Amino acid sequence: MSAVDRAFHGLRHMIGTGRLGAGERLPPEGDLCEELGVSRGSLREAVRMLAALGVIEARHGSGTYVSQLRPEDIIGSLSLTLELLPLTGLLEVYEIRRVLEAHVAAQAAARSTPETVRALFALIETMDATDDPTEASELDHRFHAEIARIGGNPTLASLLSVFRARSRKYQVFTLPEGPELRRKSDEDHRILATAIADHDPVAAAGAAQAHVAQTERWLRAFMPPVEEDPEAD
Repeated sequence: MSAVDRAFHGLRHMIGTGRLGAGERLPPEGDLCEELGVSRGSLREAVRMLAALGVIEARHGSGTYVSQLRPEDIIGSLSLTLELLPLTGLLEVYEIRRVLEAHVAAQAAARSTPETVRALFALIETMDATDDPTEASELDHRFHAEIARIGGNPTLASLLSVFRARSRKYQVFTLPEGPELRRKSDEDHRILATAIADHDPVAAAGAAQAHVAQTERWLRAFMPPVEEDPEAD
């Protein structure tokens, strides 16, 4: 095991066992290096790795602290690895997404209010009005994120956001068949939103599961290339 790995797992053990609790400041570097048997450079690299995972955070002028360890934040860090999945790997994840999207849709149907229903249909109307596939994809993401938010579980919402972020890298709306696929997708959105507005958890779950399954079938059929990230240029 390398020195960086030893420092990483040592800090992880301290946090996992509760020796270092959420929001607690890390001990001085010298003390940690002595206890873990590593150099300052190795310790700092381990801290950077844990920070990337949302476990540790540096506060300017104050020091380095264990994060609040909120489940939704820790789950969100999965994007670091899920963003690397090829389409074949992403398709395996879709089975999980079908189950979770159905669950949050059912929860949203049970919890929806007139205000949240209006927000969903406003997003649908905006989607209908745009001819820009990129904007349509962003609005699609916001629509599903709003349903997850209404569902009331931030951790599930965070996990689904990670799944959708990778899915959006494989665009079917930009294909020649895109306009027809969008028409069907928009129709699915209306069915789903209507079930939520009707406070029908069973119908909402079925609509969400069917919608995600349809997207999965399109990805399998068309195998679109991954979209370039303009921010990476």
